[in-house]
Amino acid sequence: MTPAEFSRAVLCAVRGAVEDGELSVTVPERVVVRAPGGKGVGDEADLACGVALQVAKEAGRSPLEVAEVLRERLTGVSGVAGVGVAGAGFLNVTLTGAARAGLVRSVLAQGRAYGDACGRGRVELRAAEGAGARAAVVAEAMERILPAGGAETRPGGETVRPRPIAHDWHVLTARLGPDEARWVLLRPAQGDAVRLPDRPVQRESNPRFRVQYGYARTRAMTRNARDLGFAAEPADIQEVGGTDTQSHALRDLYAAIAEYPAAVEAAARHRAPDRVARHLEVTADAWLRCHDVCPPLPVGEEKPSAVHRGRLALAEAAGTVLANGLHLLGISTPDRL
Repeated sequence: MTPAEFSRAVLCAVRGAVEDGELSVTVPERVVVRAPGGKGVGDEADLACGVALQVAKEAGRSPLEVAEVLRERLTGVSGVAGVGVAGAGFLNVTLTGAARAGLVRSVLAQGRAYGDACGRGRVELRAAEGAGARAAVVAEAMERILPAGGAETRPGGETVRPRPIAHDWHVLTARLGPDEARWVLLRPAQGDAVRLPDRPVQRESNPRFRVQYGYARTRAMTRNARDLGFAAEPADIQEVGGTDTQSHALRDLYAAIAEYPAAVEAAARHRAPDRVARHLEVTADAWLRCHDVCPPLPVGEEKPSAVHRGRLALAEAAGTVLANGLHLLGISTPDRL
């Protein structure tokens, strides 16, 4: 179950509570569901939602009371093992092991389609006249991000007006190469200045390289596992960890994979390709930490086990997110670096 899927369940719960007279509120158009890590979110929660705080004032009740009404309605949702109320009124959701494994299985099955809402609205974007290379690159990326995020452009189209740079595209690509040039133009928010490096740095201190390297490492894991005679098999993340350090690393990676569709939707809604770039950084960092503390491949004389198959599935799901996000930005996905 993804945050987006649980968001729809929350909206259904609010709507049902209104129809049954338990709450008197306007059903929100959307609610934010996040993976653990936000304020008021329990460490053991898989998902968290602050909808009770969002509607409590209109309901004339405390957020804790509203959260309790919704908790009872969400407890029986398929894939939900339990729902608790924490802090000022956050709903903390624990998923079943089957639901966690099911998300990874769904990512692997969808492949390139994961995180793509397949919007069919006509995309009309153009760079402001004289705006230069940055506007052109942003417009090109948004032509992919808008339909993927399910958004449509406004009637008459839209004009892209990011803060300009002094260099043209040919100068940038000659200096940095096309991948680095796109990254440095898309990674900052459109209103921010662009800091151009003197040359591309092929090491992990460079976020663009780290994202591409993270993807290449997932491909290496698949190749090496094939050589060892085993393949990925999604499993509950609680079954493929062990120590607290491993559990936290696995949960962070699972959260990054689960939140990718929401990151694309937000990038489309806010016309902000930098949101995709930032999420790729989060995913790559989570995967590389997980790689170090939860190796997907057997070590030494160790034999491949269900633990390795489950970790490999997470690695391949992370690779799917990295590849899909890089594609939206127009940046290559090398199998080897």
